[in-house]
Amino acid sequence: MSKQDNKNDVPTTGHSWDGIEEFDNPMPRWWLWTFYACIVWAIGYTIAYPAWPMIKSATPGLLGFSTRAQVETQISDAELANAVINDQLATVELTEISADPELLGYAKNKGAAVFRTWCAQCHGSGAAGVQANGYPNLLDNDWLWGGAIDDIHTTITHGIRNTADEDARFSQMPAFGEILEPTDIHAVANYVMSLSGEAQDSSVVEAGATVFMDNCSACHAEDGTGDRFQGAPNLTDAIWLYGNGYDNIVKQISVARNGVMPNWNTRLDEAEIRAVATYVHSLGGGEATE
Repeated sequence: MSKQDNKNDVPTTGHSWDGIEEFDNPMPRWWLWTFYACIVWAIGYTIAYPAWPMIKSATPGLLGFSTRAQVETQISDAELANAVINDQLATVELTEISADPELLGYAKNKGAAVFRTWCAQCHGSGAAGVQANGYPNLLDNDWLWGGAIDDIHTTITHGIRNTADEDARFSQMPAFGEILEPTDIHAVANYVMSLSGEAQDSSVVEAGATVFMDNCSACHAEDGTGDRFQGAPNLTDAIWLYGNGYDNIVKQISVARNGVMPNWNTRLDEAEIRAVATYVHSLGGGEATE
């Protein structure tokens, strides 16, 4: 039997800590009924709505509610509401988008959302790129294939060096480590460094210029300013896709890292491609159409 309190005749739990005993008062009625109601509600909820995980899915619930279906409905409603302006965005001349403030504002907002969803994984959330991995910075005005909105649209649509789109932009730098001697690579790397700064070994710059003219000028031009038609970068501006410095330049010459960009015309519709092209063009490096 539990011990009784002499004054109030309330039983205790029977435990004692340093002579202190704990009363075994009953729970308040309102608390108990609330607790029981929560149990009943929880059981009803698991019957009515998806709740219990199974091997490949969850119990669907008697009401057939689906958060995925709810999101799909909301997306469909949003697309229907924006159908008119999306049609306008998909058909207007690219260079005319900036002339319509309402369309331009919509395109930038839509393009920013598309960019964060599909492009930020490589180019970074701020579009500054990841130099070590060869993902270009989209904020500056250094463009391999041109920075006009038409050029950006083409690059996004067809991609670069992929095998899925026959219209993909394509160029390939040879791995000169299989063609040139190490001394020649050392010389031409120093010559390239001299075009935008100081060479590591100035004594071989002249020899490097000869190697450059014989092997590199066909793509990068005789003055090293590059050729956008071929996607050959400008070597005189100190902006490097795979990192600057002697070691990085030697590695690029030797093994020729040729990055690949997927074609987005199979994943994005025309309005989305034009929107993200407009957004990228507006980031600070966009150029006027010639």
